Amino acid sequence: MLAFITRRFLFMFVVVFGVSVLIFSILMTFSPERRAAVYVRSPQQAQNLPQLVESLGLNDPFYIQYFRWVKELTHFNLGYSVVAARPVWDAFKSFLPVTLELNLYSVPIMIIVGIWLGTISGIYHDTYIDHITRIFAIIFWSLPTFLFALILLMIFYGYFEVFSPGIISDAYSVYIHDNPDKYTQYTHLLTIDGILNGRFDIAWDAAKHLFLPVVTQVMVIIALLLRVMRSSMIEETSKDYIMTARAKGADKKTINFKHARKNALIPVVTVAGWLAAFSMSGSIEVEVIFTRQGLGWWLANAAIQLDIPVIMAMCMFMGIIIVTANLAVDILYAYIDPRIRLS
Repeated sequence: MLAFITRRFLFMFVVVFGVSVLIFSILMTFSPERRAAVYVRSPQQAQNLPQLVESLGLNDPFYIQYFRWVKELTHFNLGYSVVAARPVWDAFKSFLPVTLELNLYSVPIMIIVGIWLGTISGIYHDTYIDHITRIFAIIFWSLPTFLFALILLMIFYGYFEVFSPGIISDAYSVYIHDNPDKYTQYTHLLTIDGILNGRFDIAWDAAKHLFLPVVTQVMVIIALLLRVMRSSMIEETSKDYIMTARAKGADKKTINFKHARKNALIPVVTVAGWLAAFSMSGSIEVEVIFTRQGLGWWLANAAIQLDIPVIMAMCMFMGIIIVTANLAVDILYAYIDPRIRLS
């Protein structure tokens, strides 16, 4: 098992290198002047753009610029964000906790509930339980995320005036900002820091602001996991080893939950890993609609304003997250099916 993980871990660095080359190649499609423009901070610099290009070495050969860029990455010098009006790395550190907190609650729920519903639907396929879960999956998977989010916002905030958008109420935000001696931001996750500081009112307010974004993200993704798990369960329960177990008198619970479900998890793990990775990379629709200023909100605004340093940094971050998720999925494969790590 250790040798299998080591091989996959070493291969991850090769993939990250390929991702970095691809991302930098896309950056090089812009002219040197356009790339230099992101470093302009004053009208004087704008007038001396050719000199800025030369000073930054933007006319150097590809490989020289690439290694210079990688060196800057290792020092977390990612450029300046026009959208955030501060260095990219500083902005990234401030926006990351918002996205992380959203996914801290939504990802476990969507995986656990999606697998459970898919298992039940597969076991009782072609019954009323299966029909109900299939209708649920079809409706929510067909419903665009942004539309579902707007419907929830209209109903709960527009009509009932509860679960307002944003991250936290203005009064609590001011209190946290103005009282660093009374309120310590241990994790920068509002729900957790509120509990650690003994301010359960702040944690509860942050949780209320999280409710609709979590529901939106969970419901749409559960629908996909449910369908994949259901199909996989139906396929597994029709295989010969399940028939043999039934013929030997094994009880249904052991057959369905110990044997069939474990083998049915392999395709589901792949889908769940990718969904978790993309969610962590920035839930753009959810964060924009509910005005949660996280990585997704930041990336959307950077794309609109062509904030190149932000786009490049986020592409690199997303690449690392997806590669890491693939490593985690490979390890889970080996745990679920020992034949994989021996192959």
